[in-house]
Amino acid sequence: MKPLPLLLLLGVAIVQASCQQAKPYRIMPVGDSITEGGKTFSTYRVPLLEKLRAAGYRVEYVGSRTRPSPLGPLLHEGYSGKNAEYLARVVGKSFHDHPADIVLLHAGHNPFADQKPVWTIIAALESMIATFRAQIPHVVVLLAQVIPSGKLPKYAYIPELNLQIAELAARLDAPTQRVILVDQAQGFDPIEDTISDHVHPNAQGAEKMASKWFDALVKILKK
Repeated sequence: MKPLPLLLLLGVAIVQASCQQAKPYRIMPVGDSITEGGKTFSTYRVPLLEKLRAAGYRVEYVGSRTRPSPLGPLLHEGYSGKNAEYLARVVGKSFHDHPADIVLLHAGHNPFADQKPVWTIIAALESMIATFRAQIPHVVVLLAQVIPSGKLPKYAYIPELNLQIAELAARLDAPTQRVILVDQAQGFDPIEDTISDHVHPNAQGAEKMASKWFDALVKILKK
């Protein structure tokens, strides 16, 4: 068999490189109802995808769950009404079945302050990150300080939780295994940026969350 001409080989290599570059980044949004969205409130996933596409990034959401949106059905790992400990129990299989390059992790709502949940939430977040890394060592985790809530005293623990989330991100971040802190709390108004329950984002709140995620993502994505 004759060897392939050099120009043909170069052409094959260019096509292969082009295909590799065209492969979209896989992004898994993980969290509770704030991630999933609902009929009466917004989710950041829609405006975030719009921003990423408009900026020319090749991305796709992955996950075991889906929800209709103006952009069509969008995959995710958002579980309404569930806490971080529940997420830690289920995301391992979902991540195995739907591997991602980047995880957007926003979890910490649903417990009550009198349960003193901060340390169990932190433990669950650390467990999830370990699970992601065990399956894809180079996965990048964008770890959110969660949005504040006006539903008090139920969510009075959130300021303390966010301090501990910042410490967790600093402890787990490494050059080849990034855990990048995203401050979703700063600038989010728990009254003006939520629906009447003062927990779930309205369109303005979802836009604010999307902007925070976008600003973090553009620092790590390539076109």
